[in-house]
Amino acid sequence: MEFTATLKIALRALSRNKMRSILTMLGIVIGVGAVIATVGVGQGAQQKVQEQIAAMGTNLIYVSSGSVNRGGTRLGIGATKSLVYDDMTAIVGEVPLIASAAPGASATSQVVFQNQNWSTRINGTEPQFFTIRDWSFAAGSSFTEDDVTHAANLAVIGDTVRQNLFQSANPLGQTIRIGNLPFQVVGVLSAKGQSGMGADQDDGVYIPITTLQKKITGQNWLQNIVASAVSQPASYAAQGQITSLLRDRHRIRAGQDDDFQVRNLADVAQLADQQSQVMTMLLASIAGVSLIVGGIGIMNIMLVSVTERTREIGIRVAIGATEQDVQWQFLSESVVLSLLGGAAGILVGAGASLIITKLLGWAILISPTAIVAAVVFSMAVGVFFGYYPARKAARLDPIEALRFE
Repeated sequence: MEFTATLKIALRALSRNKMRSILTMLGIVIGVGAVIATVGVGQGAQQKVQEQIAAMGTNLIYVSSGSVNRGGTRLGIGATKSLVYDDMTAIVGEVPLIASAAPGASATSQVVFQNQNWSTRINGTEPQFFTIRDWSFAAGSSFTEDDVTHAANLAVIGDTVRQNLFQSANPLGQTIRIGNLPFQVVGVLSAKGQSGMGADQDDGVYIPITTLQKKITGQNWLQNIVASAVSQPASYAAQGQITSLLRDRHRIRAGQDDDFQVRNLADVAQLADQQSQVMTMLLASIAGVSLIVGGIGIMNIMLVSVTERTREIGIRVAIGATEQDVQWQFLSESVVLSLLGGAAGILVGAGASLIITKLLGWAILISPTAIVAAVVFSMAVGVFFGYYPARKAARLDPIEALRFE
């Protein structure tokens, strides 16, 4: 039989029992819609996390002070005071895969402007920090190297600090008080939002590292060093070179624990990506069960249809239809049910994604790959679950079929 003729017969047969056909398709509609919506949620979350990590900077490597063992007691991260400014200078000078690095130390303090105040992190660093972090300025600019040399009382504020201290006023040139010290605001950073770990990146004030160490904390060690590798692939080799360099500088013998930590942001991004992929696959697998259930429903209805149309099958075979013709007829009905259900499921999935976005504010990414995969899978379900009923119909004895009442 020709494909067009087979398709017409299949559509005519399905239209005889419209309600039954619609209810049979419902399982496929729900399955395809659920797969598209859940994959959209998973991929949207994955993209959001990657954007948050990318917002932290380019090819970043974080070096932080580590733990220390004192009398058998292992203290937490940041307990050592061995990370110093000269370590940062050595990293830039002796690790060729590092393009730039900036020192970091911080303290928590109340920041006051007129009758407004806000508790935030005061971060000491150098001007290249903002370039390494790929952090643009909404207004003003950074303090300079000369300001660092002279321990100037200048500050760059994050967007959260700006909102809480200045509201709609212009912060540039204004004087804020950190502790008992006056600082002039020279720059306002563009909003970056949350980091991959959920911290508010905009809630902070940045001042010269020398000002923090000499006038606020009185400490001469660093809490961290942020470095930028020449490329993302090079960041892995640079991570190892920094570790070797610092172990040598800190005179750490073989077998002893490091008194620092070196973390590669590429590893964080890769781990987050893997976790998102696993979650997406889990959600899609759970939703895919609906497609299996829908396929079983199709098989059930097709078996009922074969029983109801036994006499019709006998007549068709008697006037010359082959087993293959009969088999293709019932198989095409099953596939048509699946494809129509798949098409409706795409609309349901897209609609559900939009509703989730509107009501819950979740990031949704409707992937064309997920749509194609869901439709192909629904068609495969139709073929798989329709084959047995079609085969059963094709193998009916025409004499017995004509006698069937």
